[in-house]
Amino acid sequence: MNIPLAERLRPKTLKEFVGQSHLIGKNGIINLILKAGNIPSLIFWGPPGTGKTTLANLIANEQKRPFYKLSAINAGVAEVRKVIEKSQKNPELFSSKGPILFIDEIHRFSKSQQDSLLGAVEKGEITLIGATTENPSFEIINALLSRCQIYILNPLSKTDLNLILNNAIGKDSFLKKKKIILKEKEALLRLSNGDGRKLLSIFELLINSIKNNKIEITNKLVFSCVQNKTVLYDKNGDQHFNIISAFIKSIRGSDPNGSIYWLARLINGGEDIKFIARRLIILASEDIGNANPTALVMANNTFQAINVVGLPESRIILSQCVIYLANSPKSNSAYKAINKAQKKIEETGDLEIPINLRNPSSKLLKDLKYGKDYKYVHNSKNSFIKQEYMPEEIKNSKFYEPGNNIKENVFRNYLKNIWGEKYNY
Repeated sequence: MNIPLAERLRPKTLKEFVGQSHLIGKNGIINLILKAGNIPSLIFWGPPGTGKTTLANLIANEQKRPFYKLSAINAGVAEVRKVIEKSQKNPELFSSKGPILFIDEIHRFSKSQQDSLLGAVEKGEITLIGATTENPSFEIINALLSRCQIYILNPLSKTDLNLILNNAIGKDSFLKKKKIILKEKEALLRLSNGDGRKLLSIFELLINSIKNNKIEITNKLVFSCVQNKTVLYDKNGDQHFNIISAFIKSIRGSDPNGSIYWLARLINGGEDIKFIARRLIILASEDIGNANPTALVMANNTFQAINVVGLPESRIILSQCVIYLANSPKSNSAYKAINKAQKKIEETGDLEIPINLRNPSSKLLKDLKYGKDYKYVHNSKNSFIKQEYMPEEIKNSKFYEPGNNIKENVFRNYLKNIWGEKYNY
């Protein structure tokens, strides 16, 4: 079995843990709590690769307590209940040696999923340790937050990353067989961006790409290797934007298969499902618009649904929406129309509002002729009266050009029928 380098080097004791001295140093709060022996429920908040999962494991090991690990990406209420039931069936666990339930990406749990933890945490049936990369005050319900202590994990320093790198070369059984010369390390440290797991993943990729036993690490070699074999998904990096770009372009291009593939890449990479859903709402107007107005309703309902359901089931809801949007006719007429209108305003400034369109909300304004000669369209037979709705300087300007699709061709014919040659539809 090919175990990744980061997993092979996962610390077995707190002494081996690198970084977060404010938590596990001599006077660190976690260190003090462990000495006291009474572990409260905790939330670890910090960037990827800073040791949240490892620290939870080590706390359980130090206390010799049962340890259950779930990921909010693929676990739900049923899996949480199973752990709670195991604890309830073993009364001897209702003590300081009770089980620890670790939930990775806990911010991805929906409100109902988080609610399922409350009773067991409050009664002490489990000690919860949650890990999140998002601000807990925004993503975790108040009832659960009030029962947990929140501790922040910081990005690893260059000193920490150097120590991890040297430990890898000096302690890993596979790497010790090779002669590795760290001639330059700046690229490795920069690409790692304070993430220990990413550092080891890049380093392992680099070592595996070179067949010789003697390897000289240079910045050029690192950049060349990572550029040619990008395997990391960084929510703040280029890969993030490239995958989102491929995702949006696949839906815009009406390819449901490509769209679903890139959706899966986003989900598997740990992308925030709310971010994905927000992008679908934008796309529904920007790229589909009035060619299929229901697309916006579908995208908005999807956003509401994933906030209620959470992962892993939300992946199905997103999949349904993505397939629907990919199969919808496309039009960017709304996007182009607002762009044209805003550009015209930049060119002409704030033009005077025609008197007939102004609001005669007081006697003074009526005396000033506000609203004079405005024709109320519903007094006409077909609820339409031809009159000017734009400033004199730009009358006859056309911002909306209907797309060439069934729905907007109906719009085009309607506008041509009522406006004649005014807008040249």
